[in-house]
Amino acid sequence: MKNKKDIKIGFIGQGWIGQHYADDFENRGYTVVRYAKEPPHHTNATVIGQCDIVFIAVPTPTTPAGWDDSIIRSVLPLVGKGKIAVIKSTLLPGTTVALQKKFPGIFVIHSPEFLSTPTAAFDAAHPARNIVGIPLTTPTYKKKAKLVLSVLSPAPYALICHSTEAEIIKYGRNILGYMRVVATNIFYDLTKSLKADWRPVAEAMSADEFNGPRYMKVEDQKGRGAGGVCFIKDFVAFKRLYEKIGKDPMGVAMLSAIEAKNVELLRATKKDAELVRGVYTKH
Repeated sequence: MKNKKDIKIGFIGQGWIGQHYADDFENRGYTVVRYAKEPPHHTNATVIGQCDIVFIAVPTPTTPAGWDDSIIRSVLPLVGKGKIAVIKSTLLPGTTVALQKKFPGIFVIHSPEFLSTPTAAFDAAHPARNIVGIPLTTPTYKKKAKLVLSVLSPAPYALICHSTEAEIIKYGRNILGYMRVVATNIFYDLTKSLKADWRPVAEAMSADEFNGPRYMKVEDQKGRGAGGVCFIKDFVAFKRLYEKIGKDPMGVAMLSAIEAKNVELLRATKKDAELVRGVYTKH
């Protein structure tokens, strides 16, 4: 295995995810090349092709027209022949397999990110989980996956699995988080309706090892509901996928009801109004 000084790491996309991962690699002594459309990294497109491993963190938006991976498809040709592309962007289950078929000259791998916006730098440097998903479970792909794991900041839990499983794991994080935010809001409304004090309820529920404090804040970012750049778009994309392949009307009805309640909370408090419009408003 190469010494870290001999492995050149590329990053496509320098939003808050790509930037914090690139910073972490630089802090650990790797040679890093950053490429983004915006200055000062916009001139590095050709240099990316020389990198051994290229991490991709670009938007995968959800709109009324559907889930969109066109930005990923547009940047994958920048990865050098025989090199490894590690997609950090959230992908619908099955996408990595499709991308590998479309780009057979490179190794396409999915390693979902689990960063939270307020703690992104810490999360990138101290991951709780490292998941590496490969589209083919061959010795060659397993070797590439082990190389990717070796360059990531170490985590107490690490897994090499099929890429579809990795994609589901990522959606599991966001969908369950979304549902917990909605459930917390329902508990809050019930508490208020019964003229009880929410503070001890939230404190005690947060102290429960099976619950925890992460999603117990009712009003966040000056509004209520599961918002942010990931929750809104990912829940819609997941629900549409489940409608398409789940063959479970009751499950779809449950997801639709949770979604409707969340949109009601977001719109009533004008939280993330632009993100809501981008997902739900036809242009």
